[in-house]
Amino acid sequence: MKKTYTLLALSLLLLISCRDDDSIDSETPVNATFNFSHHWDDTPVTNSDFNDLKFTNAHGELLSIERLRYLISYVVFTETSGQTILLDGYNLVDVTNQTNLSYTPTNKIVTGTYRNVSFVFGFNNEKNIEGAYPDLNTASWNVPMMLGGGYHYMQLDGKFKNNANETQGYNYHAIRANDNAGENPTFPKDTYIQVDLGEVTINTDVVFDISMNIAEWFKNPNNWDLNEYNQMLMPNSTAQILIHENGQNVFTLEGIN
Repeated sequence: MKKTYTLLALSLLLLISCRDDDSIDSETPVNATFNFSHHWDDTPVTNSDFNDLKFTNAHGELLSIERLRYLISYVVFTETSGQTILLDGYNLVDVTNQTNLSYTPTNKIVTGTYRNVSFVFGFNNEKNIEGAYPDLNTASWNVPMMLGGGYHYMQLDGKFKNNANETQGYNYHAIRANDNAGENPTFPKDTYIQVDLGEVTINTDVVFDISMNIAEWFKNPNNWDLNEYNQMLMPNSTAQILIHENGQNVFTLEGIN
């Protein structure tokens, strides 16, 4: 009888010691926060640097930044099993007014290891619904219906020195690429960008430090000529596709805290 109790005790001890720690941790809800900073190559940029012709793009144009704001949405945590956790919502980062530089989605995630964390620059097609977001309408973030409706991904505005050495304005606006402006536009290519941050193990509230290299919008892989593409880029599907291509390496994960 004593042997029976001993075996039972050993079995219980083995069961407890072999319990998957991830299954315990996965019951713990935590917050995920995304902080956004900005630089021009190696030089930090804030709104104190705006309205000054102090940046030079890869094509050689001297330019200023007067407004920069962009949309972040559709944060996804992908588990090692392939299942995903969507932190729905969006955040309009406004560098000009230094608002929404930090974004904590309302719903939480659980602790554990994730093989990838991602977010969308702009809205994906499913979420890019005309008139669906009253606060973005108030912020004049919506796109006219004749250009396909929905919402902007980014507004980057300023001035530059053109080939005649005259100061000229530019509006580097990113939206969904469209053709045939009017009631029946067609969309030749998706131009929102999914940004992948890679694998992460989370044990408590986590902060992702994300940096945007503004200079990248003008140089890789397309050496951007502001004399050719400066304004009226929204109805220009070719320009929108070039912007999409240049945006692939704009965001960098600087650190996880």
